[in-house]
Amino acid sequence: MPELPEVEVVRAGLQPVVAGAVITGVDVLDHRSLKRHHGPSDDFVDRLVGGTIDAAVRRGKFLWFPFEPAAPHEHPLALVAHLGMSGQVLLRSRDAEPDRLMRIRLDVDSPALGPVRLAFVDQRIFGSMALDETVPTLDGRAAGFSAPRLLGSPSSEAAAAAQQTAVQQAAVQQAAAQPHAAAQHAAAQHAAAGGQTDAPAWAIRVPRQVSHIARDPLDPAFDEARVITRLLARRTGVKRALLDQGLLSGVGNIYADESLWAARVHPEQPTASFSRARARVLLAEVRAVLLRALGEGGTSFDAQYVNVNGQSGYFAHSLAAYGQQGRPCPRCGTAIVREAFMNRSSHLCPRCQRVHGSPRT
Repeated sequence: MPELPEVEVVRAGLQPVVAGAVITGVDVLDHRSLKRHHGPSDDFVDRLVGGTIDAAVRRGKFLWFPFEPAAPHEHPLALVAHLGMSGQVLLRSRDAEPDRLMRIRLDVDSPALGPVRLAFVDQRIFGSMALDETVPTLDGRAAGFSAPRLLGSPSSEAAAAAQQTAVQQAAVQQAAAQPHAAAQHAAAQHAAAGGQTDAPAWAIRVPRQVSHIARDPLDPAFDEARVITRLLARRTGVKRALLDQGLLSGVGNIYADESLWAARVHPEQPTASFSRARARVLLAEVRAVLLRALGEGGTSFDAQYVNVNGQSGYFAHSLAAYGQQGRPCPRCGTAIVREAFMNRSSHLCPRCQRVHGSPRT
């Protein structure tokens, strides 16, 4: 399932194309991909066509596109894309061969590229698209990570997109060829600004179906002290806590295993045994792992995760624990083991990552 780095790579690739784009046509090819939309497919299509997309926004694993509908609506709206296990949002030229597993097709007129197509492709149909009303964030800060232009300076991805004049597939590929550096540059700028911006109204609103999702560790508004307090109050294993999207978002099985290995923490280490200092170290490793994965375009094991151009990420080649059972631990040489965990697996070094029962200090 795509986690924070994979979804952020998609967001950064879409942003220079969709910002300010007008939706000219929508086709729902498989109604199962509207399972989270409250209404018929005609409602989905009618509200979207003629609307203008504000930006591509992400919180944790969730991606959404606030837009201004052609017809007035009582509440601000956003198009929410949940990638599920195998969902992809791909950029295509209008005359490209249709993707065999395309479920929803959006044609847009992009200020940067002209007429292009957004294809929602989903092999297993666990993902979805839906229109949702947005609500103000509780803290009044940006709802999620969005365009670098929100910070008052153009990003490298937006600058690259502005230079595009062709609408062929090659131009689309070039526009999002290197979204990762742009995403990290924007994150650094946003953090330096303390996450505060003169944000437009859509930027401080979140879709209702995403409002219960906690901020992710790379969000400038992430409240580490509060998260640590809540973490230490849990009576569970630390990996279960990391996967709780109501505590912190964006971390799934892959990056939980990698972060725990980096911090030398066993997945079943009780959260109640952590000191605040140890919890801070763990969260620092979570952030470091996520940023490294972003720099390599995310983790791809097969064709089910690709960026907007259909290209795979390379972080799978850098994994220390996840999926490495039987291979030597990069730190001590002991064979990595795989253990059953809920309905999935945990991967760890039995020597470096032991359960400790020491009290908090």
